[in-house]
Amino acid sequence: MTVRKDVAQPEPSWSGTKPRGREVFAFIAGLAIIGTTLTSPLHAGDRESRSPEKYFRRIATFPVFLNSDVNTETVAEILTASENGRLLIYTDSQTQNIGFVDISDPSDPQPDGTLAVGGEPTSVTVVRKYALAVVNTSENFVNTSGVLQIINLKTRQIVRSIDLGGQPDSIAVSPDGKYATIAIENERDEELGNGEPPQSPPGFVVIVDLKGHPKHWTTRTVDLVGIPTQFPTDPEPEFIDINQKNIAVVTLQENNHLVLIDLQTGNVIKHWEAGTVNLTDIDTNENDLIELNSGLNDVRREPDAVKWISKRQLATADEGDLVGGSRGFTIFNTDGDVRFASGHSMEHLMARIGHYPEARSENKGNEPEGIEYGDYGRNDYLFVGSERSSVITVYRLRRNHRPKFLQVLPTGNGPEGLKAIPHRNLLVSASENDDRGAGFRSVITLYKLGRYKPTYPTILSANDQNNLPIPWGALSALAADPTTSEHVYTAQDSFYKESRLFKVDVTEFPAVITQPIILRENGHPVNLDIEGLAVRPPGGFWVASEGGGSVDDPERPVTSLNELIRVADDGTLLERVSLPDATNAKQRRFGFEGVATVEQPSGTGEFVYVAIQREWVDDPEGYARIARYDTNTKEWAFFYYPLDPRESPNGGWVGLSEIVAVGPETFWVIERDNQAGSDARIKKIYAFSVNGIDPVAEGGTFPILTKSSVRDLIPDLQSPKGAIIEKVEGLTVLPNGNTLIATDNDGVDGSNGETQFINLGRLN
Repeated sequence: MTVRKDVAQPEPSWSGTKPRGREVFAFIAGLAIIGTTLTSPLHAGDRESRSPEKYFRRIATFPVFLNSDVNTETVAEILTASENGRLLIYTDSQTQNIGFVDISDPSDPQPDGTLAVGGEPTSVTVVRKYALAVVNTSENFVNTSGVLQIINLKTRQIVRSIDLGGQPDSIAVSPDGKYATIAIENERDEELGNGEPPQSPPGFVVIVDLKGHPKHWTTRTVDLVGIPTQFPTDPEPEFIDINQKNIAVVTLQENNHLVLIDLQTGNVIKHWEAGTVNLTDIDTNENDLIELNSGLNDVRREPDAVKWISKRQLATADEGDLVGGSRGFTIFNTDGDVRFASGHSMEHLMARIGHYPEARSENKGNEPEGIEYGDYGRNDYLFVGSERSSVITVYRLRRNHRPKFLQVLPTGNGPEGLKAIPHRNLLVSASENDDRGAGFRSVITLYKLGRYKPTYPTILSANDQNNLPIPWGALSALAADPTTSEHVYTAQDSFYKESRLFKVDVTEFPAVITQPIILRENGHPVNLDIEGLAVRPPGGFWVASEGGGSVDDPERPVTSLNELIRVADDGTLLERVSLPDATNAKQRRFGFEGVATVEQPSGTGEFVYVAIQREWVDDPEGYARIARYDTNTKEWAFFYYPLDPRESPNGGWVGLSEIVAVGPETFWVIERDNQAGSDARIKKIYAFSVNGIDPVAEGGTFPILTKSSVRDLIPDLQSPKGAIIEKVEGLTVLPNGNTLIATDNDGVDGSNGETQFINLGRLN
């Protein structure tokens, strides 16, 4: 059979010299969205509308550790819901439990306990009053075993255990409740040989006939050996779903194969290879740059999750495993014909919204892994979860079941399971990655469908001169243009090579990156760690580049010094300014973190103020430096800024991350801890004045500034209903008085990639 390749619709072209937020969002979504202007405070809860199109919005994020304790590492991998949609049930292979979350009020999910299941649960579903959890109890990859645990949801007791004869992966229940089907993967040992199949024992499918009380349920086995052509002795079934005709579809991921099983007879009635795609304008080079300039040919889909979207059509998340992974999704009919392929559209979307995982460029890109379908009355929706980009891409299915991109939703780190609950207008995701020290936890995220406008992304990009998305991430600074409130500038930090500034249109929601400015010296791109940015009154920019390493840390020796750099409008480096040698001798790795400039009273020259994040050698504990550079005398002098004491239950440190001039002698700074989520305590804007206070050169006694509180940013970071983001790195004030903040997503590495670009309105 010939499988048609990429038939995705190309993105429409973009032209125009001044893209607006509304137009660009409509451009990527194919929608007519009327944006909300950034002239007033904008939060997720403020965006109600009478939009003719319905959208999902995040309404709650539930950290899974709430079902145990904050110090416990947990994993929410696959989840389902009770038939009334008021209870979530999830698998936690880390603690070998099934967990429960009460979502009677979906905007305020509550922990509802756990149940030990005697092994690693790999999947769970519900039929009537029972949760069906499949559990891996294998000794190793050769001696495989597993059980189906049948749990009474009212009593929270296991009422029966059924031996499965192998290591299970996924389970599904038929819409009529007559059958459950289980993919017994018997996964391979990736450390054995070259890590590829075939490896015994082979996998198979178990059918459970759900007739009467669970004590009467019986099982049948479906042999899949000999069906796939790639590894016929090792089918490795991965994911399973059942349609209204009681036909199960099973993905054989490593074999790049799909199988249809008639559950009444237990017979395989059809199977086909998932085929390949050709991809263009993607990034296949892990070089710390996002470059959409390469392609791949004949990439095997190797689908993971699969979902029926009608009696005759099904959708696959083409994650890849061995050599494949087409970075998107596919819709097949039951003859195995491709009805739709997403092509490079998901990769481009991730680059446009700052969620592209550059560290996965040579592998599987954004890595779509989960897929879900929901019939929400008048509209059907398809949801695709990107494991490495940590978003859900939402499509509305039209009458021909051709998907129309609708919106993108942020998730926790590493979304695995998706569950549509249409009768409550809910969608739920489970994200499995959990690392308290790194600032992210395993979470369950809830979204609700309604007549309001999308609240994410808060910033995205237009196209470049090649009609491709302007890639971006790791935003580390903000700077207003003193001549206009229509745009600002931002920068990316050293996560990426070839330092860039970005011009951002802030006239509408979401904000739009319209122009990249590559920094060059002697005609060549430079690699700086930009942590501060200011627009100079005469034109051009000041850039603060943070140094690397510490003079008193042998494990992290100094690799670069902190620098203040004068830059032309086009990105050309004009001047590099270093700190005095005596100051550099005290460097610690927490260096330049913000820059602000004001004209000197004489009308000639500038005073350039730089915030140093934390204490350096010999600085008193709890005091960070504010440095001042005089462009006339070329001299540096310093103040001390008093930091808040540490308050986080997880320890950590407190430091500065931005400075902005709000008057000739008055400044605002961002002071924050290095904690996220429930551990975050300090994310604040403070003000200080240097009126009547002169800084002192290195070696003297620095004057101590007096600060006053401007705003606690914790409520603003909670407003989008996700986990509190650690790195509030950008702060600026527009000429019209509105204050903007931006968070740093760490280049989607050890992060869910979320960027919050928020207008706080006018602050006193």
